[in-house]
Amino acid sequence: MRVVVLLRLVPDLTEELEIDESGTDIDREWIGIKLNEFDDHALEEAVLLKEGAGATVTALALDGEGVDRMLQSAIARGADAAVKVEHGMEHVPDQRTAAAILAGAIRELGADLILTGVQTPEDVFGQLAPFLAAHLDAPTVNAVGGVSADGDAAVNVRQEYSGGMSAILSVTLPAVLGIQTASQPPRYVSGSKLRQAMSAEIRTIAGAEAGASTGAEITGLQEPERGDGATMFEGDAETVAGRIVDVLNERGLLGG
Repeated sequence: MRVVVLLRLVPDLTEELEIDESGTDIDREWIGIKLNEFDDHALEEAVLLKEGAGATVTALALDGEGVDRMLQSAIARGADAAVKVEHGMEHVPDQRTAAAILAGAIRELGADLILTGVQTPEDVFGQLAPFLAAHLDAPTVNAVGGVSADGDAAVNVRQEYSGGMSAILSVTLPAVLGIQTASQPPRYVSGSKLRQAMSAEIRTIAGAEAGASTGAEITGLQEPERGDGATMFEGDAETVAGRIVDVLNERGLLGG
């Protein structure tokens, strides 16, 4: 089984984000970036398939700043190969455009199974997996919490439902899966393995022409409106409790 896992760098949300001069994107010049959390789980699931079913794993990403280090880390984690896709775009492409660019590279790699994170902070609708599946004419399942091989032509997939429910699906290969959680937490990689992976070869593939995006276009961003902040009550427990009751009464939240 040939597994391709798609990895994306995303803004570090622990840092303060600012809107750029265009008003349609965040200022990315100095913002920290990191591997998307759900893609991290997709990589772990791919490596587990390698260990459990003898799959070969290729880490794939769109070219950009920081991508080489991310792909080298993927090799340190257990990926067999790393590939980056040139796209020639100045800005970060939306997921619809990214799917069009990546599809050709995935065909060239001859992937049986494509894994990607179910979403990113910039793709909260989880669009990459279904868009890719459409380009590849393959079935897709999102919100996946575990994958196991079912012979050479299918995989068993655990899909998460609401209310703590889940279903086991048999999915025919080739297929695209949006991973929500890996079967086990992403593994720790030692510094020595990371240093060894620094010399790993990263193959470059020219991306397909994406054409003009017909998806939604961001016309403006704005920061959330800030309230007046919290009111801190001081005093002993009885005084604080009395003030809380007064506030609830003022807002009509206590019955008569």
